[in-house]
Amino acid sequence: MAYRILVADDEKEIRDLLRLYLEKDGYQVAEASDGGEAWALLEKGEVDMALLDIMMPRMDGYKVLKKLRETSNIPVMILSAKNQDTDKILGLDLGADDYLAKPFNPMEAVARINSNIRRFYSLGARSGELKQLVVRDLRLDTEACVVYKREEPVSLTSVEYKLLRLFMEHPGKVYTKQQVYENVWGEEYAIADNNIMVCISRLRAKLSEDSGAYIKTIRGLGYRMEK
Repeated sequence: MAYRILVADDEKEIRDLLRLYLEKDGYQVAEASDGGEAWALLEKGEVDMALLDIMMPRMDGYKVLKKLRETSNIPVMILSAKNQDTDKILGLDLGADDYLAKPFNPMEAVARINSNIRRFYSLGARSGELKQLVVRDLRLDTEACVVYKREEPVSLTSVEYKLLRLFMEHPGKVYTKQQVYENVWGEEYAIADNNIMVCISRLRAKLSEDSGAYIKTIRGLGYRMEK
């Protein structure tokens, strides 16, 4: 199966460059030159991952991402000339899975797309794994990649889902920031940043008004899922 990647950017040179490298890697590519076109394609549900520029006509990347997260948790990478931490945190807070600042190496972009696709679509594919994970009133269906609280579905992004799954697989176990990052993002943890804190904070808010009800911060050590 060839995954379909949406490249939404108002710069034709960037779309052409990414199309060249992505098609060489076996992907199908859909293009959008503004946010309106991007949303029209995403609304059809025929895209497996989206690359969204922030500064686009008609609708910026943040608005497209916010609308997308109301109905879908497909992987999303923000592409932006904005490289401030506040812009990155905003993108992650709205539900982005990754953030790549311009100018970028197209080979790095493809490598990170491969990583996001592999992590998201291989979930539930490991042989012999549990199909259901249950901790207190939370139930995680590893085949459908859906989480339920008291049998009501909880809308999560792919990163939030992977975070929760990691903790639910071993409730009571303390994970360091390095272990969380390497398990969820699939990359070596090199420097401390706000990604983990922002994503865990957002996940906690979706699970309970009490921030420590399910995922507890163990000062100086990391995070733990309460049994």
